[in-house]
Amino acid sequence: MSNARKPVIGITMGDAAGIGPEIIVKSLHDEGLYDQCKPIVIGDAKRLKQAARIVGLPLVIEAVERVSEGKYVYGTIDCLDLNLLPEDIPFGEISGRNGDAAFQYVKRAVELTLGGELEAICTAPLSKEALHMGGHLYPGHTEILAALSGTKDYAMLLSTSDLHVIHVTTHIGLLDAIRKITPERVYTTIRIAHETLLRMGVAEPKIGVCGINPHAGENGLFGYGEEEEKIAPAIRRTVSEGMNAAGPLPADTLFFRARRGDFDMVVAMYHDQGHGPVKVLGLEAGVNMTAGLPFVRTSVDHGTAFDIAGKGVADELSMKEAIRQAIRMIE
Repeated sequence: MSNARKPVIGITMGDAAGIGPEIIVKSLHDEGLYDQCKPIVIGDAKRLKQAARIVGLPLVIEAVERVSEGKYVYGTIDCLDLNLLPEDIPFGEISGRNGDAAFQYVKRAVELTLGGELEAICTAPLSKEALHMGGHLYPGHTEILAALSGTKDYAMLLSTSDLHVIHVTTHIGLLDAIRKITPERVYTTIRIAHETLLRMGVAEPKIGVCGINPHAGENGLFGYGEEEEKIAPAIRRTVSEGMNAAGPLPADTLFFRARRGDFDMVVAMYHDQGHGPVKVLGLEAGVNMTAGLPFVRTSVDHGTAFDIAGKGVADELSMKEAIRQAIRMIE
């Protein structure tokens, strides 16, 4: 791929006290990524230099003020340096200062993407607690990106090599999630799933939709008719519009069937229903995507791992896969 055709991907540094800086420098030590894209980190150059020393990689961290100033060559990591944090930040500690910085990295990345300077955003993990301490009361990256881009209809999507799961609700309590599941929200999530699969190159998407209760309610035996009230109308509507959606189906067998190849994507009703099966496959295997945004966004499928931050042992495979997935989505 010629240099001119490579997509420019912004990588936000995440919480500086977590493993984000380490997994970024480890990932960008892969020469193959530079054959496919032009990566630029939005963060603090000082922290990336420290991370490179910790993991023992001979990388040059180049601080730039504009995306156009990046060298985009293997061996040099270009960093759009916001210079928000001092050098002596301890690893593994929750801080409102770090939470605010993580938010500012994302905000700048969204501005650059909407302005046409970046073609995708790949995010390193942030701490929700630190984010809140820093004055930004969002449940997580998904909601931040939607708010900053003015996106109304969006959904969290977890992706592995053989399982794709999209969520009707995410970071809220289970009782709140059930209240928020409505036919309109389920319909919107199925539609977003269908459109995302088309973008991923699936010509005729097959979507399996989970129930809420065990055995998808088993015709009213379990629960209070939530499947028929909240989910079935949405499925009928999507089918009438030409989408291939089946359900509501028992979640315990649906994930098995999807991994077997019966479905291209599973629609999960709440956070743990969708996250559990994906994370059983391994944290390093998963990529988190936000479907429905006006740009491509991917992320690692794990947290800040404060307990191992600064030790140089964090696994970068999910970050590398998130960058690769962003490239595939752009293409």
